[in-house]
Amino acid sequence: MSNVILFASGSGTNVENIVNFFNNDTDVTIKCILTNNPDAFVIERAKRLNIPFKVFNREDLYKNGTVLKILKDNQPDLIVLSGFLWLMPSEIIKEFPDKIINIHPALLPKYGGKGMYGSKVHKAIVNNRENETGITIHYVNEKYDEGNIIFQARCEVLPSDTPDDVAEKVHKLEYRYFPEIIKQLLQKQNNK
Repeated sequence: MSNVILFASGSGTNVENIVNFFNNDTDVTIKCILTNNPDAFVIERAKRLNIPFKVFNREDLYKNGTVLKILKDNQPDLIVLSGFLWLMPSEIIKEFPDKIINIHPALLPKYGGKGMYGSKVHKAIVNNRENETGITIHYVNEKYDEGNIIFQARCEVLPSDTPDDVAEKVHKLEYRYFPEIIKQLLQKQNNK
């Protein structure tokens, strides 16, 4: 049995998609959802999906070890950042090497780094008249969006596309591929 912990800061559409994907999978358990935002809609999703959740603050993540303790207590095989906007502290990265992944709404290394998330990324892509974008799933290290790339998928950006059009195309890629890549990574771990 593989345990997965999800981190999110916002509405949690990808979180819900991942939970639904593994709903009938007897080999994978979504142990809990962690959020740094007490107003995040992902909390409502967690309640509706009947998944335990915890809200934490900066001190819990960076100073007093609360989040690290939650993670150790749940023994995750994979920690999935799904729209989580804070940098993961080095002690958590060291405790769970190659077990923390993130999804980014662009083709890294382009349009990554601090402050580049969500609609900001899509606006930059449209403003720079890019002809393609996509998603990047990567391992997490001590810097924003710089961990080793696991998977990328691309989509076309038309000259007439708005940032909302780009977001819709990127979300389709996220929903299609993110759960699949999580499943593949868990299967690889189990086959070691």
